Amino acid sequence: MSPIHEMPPLPAPRVGPPAPLATEEIDAVLRPALAEDSGLGDLSGQHAVPAGARARARLVAKAAGRIAGLDVFARAFELCDPNARVQLLVADGDAVTPGAELALVEGDARALLVAERIALNFLQRMSGIATRTASLVELAAGRARILDTRKTTPLLRKLERFAVRCGGGENHRFGLFDEVMLKENHIDLAGMPLPELLAKVRAEVGDGVRITCEARDEAEAESAARGGADVVMLDNLSPERMAAVAPRLRSIAAETGRPLELEASGGISERTLDAVAAAGVDRLSVGGLTHSVQSLDLSLYLEPLG
Repeated sequence: MSPIHEMPPLPAPRVGPPAPLATEEIDAVLRPALAEDSGLGDLSGQHAVPAGARARARLVAKAAGRIAGLDVFARAFELCDPNARVQLLVADGDAVTPGAELALVEGDARALLVAERIALNFLQRMSGIATRTASLVELAAGRARILDTRKTTPLLRKLERFAVRCGGGENHRFGLFDEVMLKENHIDLAGMPLPELLAKVRAEVGDGVRITCEARDEAEAESAARGGADVVMLDNLSPERMAAVAPRLRSIAAETGRPLELEASGGISERTLDAVAAAGVDRLSVGGLTHSVQSLDLSLYLEPLG
């Protein structure tokens, strides 16, 4: 294997405050969501609210949490009323408390009613993801990094991954195309021993592509480390087993001359995180950040403008 200093660098970890979402990315999900909800028109607003009436909306937190998705929230109103005025009083990533006023919106009353639910749906879900992520990051207390997974809502991955970053978490590979992850199905279907499979994949993708290899037991983990994986994912191993195998894996990596990270996966929650984070791993991947999160409780209060 080539000396470590000759290897191209792997992509930097996707961590830290996220870059703002592009308007095109936001519109790609907001426009069809608004169209789905309003259809041929808002029967309630059209028949109850006078045409041309104006209103003010106040966005208020009803629970403590971490905010994510304010640009999506604001854009929903801009799409429904291009002349709407949106004032954001907090920023993505901010911690909020119950009763805190988060944003003010002024615009056409009928348009605000059309945008209201869609704007809240996205903001509440994204903020729920950021809140759950921040909770796990705090529990990990710097011992291991918290990563998301591909268990995201179809077509909403960019928004949900953005929210994870707002909560202080790290993004895993974005999709099938940007990193290699050899999971049990790949290993079982490859038709060759794991070290041979890793050597084949490495030769084809090069040293500059991160390869994560799932390990179902200690033997597979050692084979993955010897085969030159960049990340060995310890899947559903107990904290005690992970703590026992971690030093051996790092010793093997030192012998091969390739840096190695250890990732824990499977069943990680607030109840189990402390023990897993103390087992000597670098990364904790948590599908529940996105696939089963509770939305943050937020409310939008509307009042007429004279």
